[in-house]
Amino acid sequence: MSEAPAVAVSTVIFTLRPDDDGNVRLAVALVRRIRAPYEGLWALPGAPLDSNDDLQTAAASALYTTTGLEPRYLEQLYAFGQVDRSPDRIISIVYWALVGADEAAAARENDNVAWFFADAIPPLAFDHSLIAEYALWRLRTKVEYSRVALGFLPETFTLAQLREVYEVVLGKQLDPGNFRRMVESADIVQPTGLRLAGTPHRPPQLYRYNPTRDLTDPDPLTRVASASDTGNRDDIRTLGAAS
Repeated sequence: MSEAPAVAVSTVIFTLRPDDDGNVRLAVALVRRIRAPYEGLWALPGAPLDSNDDLQTAAASALYTTTGLEPRYLEQLYAFGQVDRSPDRIISIVYWALVGADEAAAARENDNVAWFFADAIPPLAFDHSLIAEYALWRLRTKVEYSRVALGFLPETFTLAQLREVYEVVLGKQLDPGNFRRMVESADIVQPTGLRLAGTPHRPPQLYRYNPTRDLTDPDPLTRVASASDTGNRDDIRTLGAAS
């Protein structure tokens, strides 16, 4: 009788980072494998599932241990369990996460932990290239109908900064006037009454996230998870299951 498959958690974590030309681009955090199989190849951050942890806690813990990052947004993506995905048959419960540029700049980086632009990810270990591709598709799909773009931004921001997030994620330019009308009608941000300092012309108005609106529309499993969550829910916007 064969042994039951092991279970691990992995995370695809996105942020926005400037390239050498100053252009803001979508980036993904990767870790280099230091043991077989696939020694030396880059992979997604992850760890075996501890029997004492729930999935969300394990994903956040593995991410913090490898990169020093605590995501603003963490959502379960998918379960990958193809028989031939790893030599020892590991089922991976994968999450995807968002962090702001300021937090990403302070992340742990060394020879074995680094950021790669999402359109220039090297070949990854196991089936992690497929996982990263699927997570990027999920992000681009979700940003068009939810408010997850706010997970990339600091506490206050301009509408131009918010529009830039959408443009980078979607890979296309958006009309500023139409974008402003969309944001105002969705009621996802609130004016702070303050303006951005240090600009040469009339300073743009600063906005903040509307705390009465979640980053996504909650589903029944989300509400159950939130009711039983005793952790710091103010720091991480969480969905308990893939949608």
